[in-house]
Amino acid sequence: MHNSQILSTQPLPPDLPPPGKPYRHAGPPRGQALVFDACHVGVVLRAVLFVEAVLGVGALYVSPSPMEWVATLALLTGGALPATLVWLITACSLKTWLQRLATAQQYAAGVVLGALAGAYACGMLALVGTTASPPWVASAATGALLAALLVAALVLRARGRTPAATTARLTELQSRIRPHFLFNTLNSAIALVREEPAKAESLLEDLSDLFRHALIEQGEYVTLAEEITLARRYLAIEEVRFGKRLQVQWNLDTRTDLARLPPLLLQPLVENAVKHGVEPSDRGGRLRVLTELRGSRVVVRITNTLPTRDGKPGAGDDAAPRGHGIALANVRARLALLHDVQGEFSAGVRDGLYEVRITLPAPDTRPAGREPRSRPAGQRDRTATGSRRKALRPDTHAPAQDQP
Repeated sequence: MHNSQILSTQPLPPDLPPPGKPYRHAGPPRGQALVFDACHVGVVLRAVLFVEAVLGVGALYVSPSPMEWVATLALLTGGALPATLVWLITACSLKTWLQRLATAQQYAAGVVLGALAGAYACGMLALVGTTASPPWVASAATGALLAALLVAALVLRARGRTPAATTARLTELQSRIRPHFLFNTLNSAIALVREEPAKAESLLEDLSDLFRHALIEQGEYVTLAEEITLARRYLAIEEVRFGKRLQVQWNLDTRTDLARLPPLLLQPLVENAVKHGVEPSDRGGRLRVLTELRGSRVVVRITNTLPTRDGKPGAGDDAAPRGHGIALANVRARLALLHDVQGEFSAGVRDGLYEVRITLPAPDTRPAGREPRSRPAGQRDRTATGSRRKALRPDTHAPAQDQP
């Protein structure tokens, strides 16, 4: 194999910029970076709670008794809550327009919208006749101040999702592809070279694809189909190592293929399932990966049997996979960065199996200008594989045999 690329990064596709320039996923035309983004359910909930907390503290100044405090808070909420929602909806609706502005102009736009929302709240209270002379200026200034605080919080949230902040977490997950996994895979390939060369070649191709995905620069998110493909290649390697000891079952719903999740999210989870559920067991174990669409939610479940010793299955918490929990904590944090409260993650023993459950927002449509980098789960690109094999075997005239 003169052109082996087992540990090399993938060549740049024709549509990518030349070396030295940053790579960005195709997508809508980018102007300035969006300073704050209010189009998230978690942002709406936090903004409403924040405004309510401010109103509650403010109502304490003019309420001598608890009952009067409740009445004053309810009155203020009647004006402030609609104004807060108007600010959030307007900021979300104008997202594309705001992105064209400079950074300082985006800040100013958020504050101006806040002032208008404050005036709107004052108008709502004046309509019900709560005050003879509405405090327009004070309400607008209060709205501007609260909007400035919300914008500042959203900016901090956005910075937490920038490549500079997430690169370290991605690197940590990339390092989860353990060195001894590489050595075991190479030893397995060496053992197969003479007796089953086609199988050895397929094994090395899976390893090459796996490391390419792990080493190339990743974007903010990938599709679930891409992550499933990567997990398939990892498990294909492990199936060669463990043979009949590892039984893998796939139950995949193609309607979930375009769901978004952080890159390299599933591979550490299936690796944990193999490491803690199959490898320590005398008889091996079963691993199941399921994806399904439930209304507006995509559910991903990874379950594995618990280790057995001398044919006796473990029971209770003593059978739960042991580890430092680094991968699980990292997955949970990165999922929260991308989907906030819309992404859910849980892991633990359930019905005698260890189950990892991930919930994602369902995809609406295919992202504009962006095609998945890999085929849907279970469909290997045999054309590309065949071409690669011919390149690796220039002196072989017979066609290479595909691995079933």
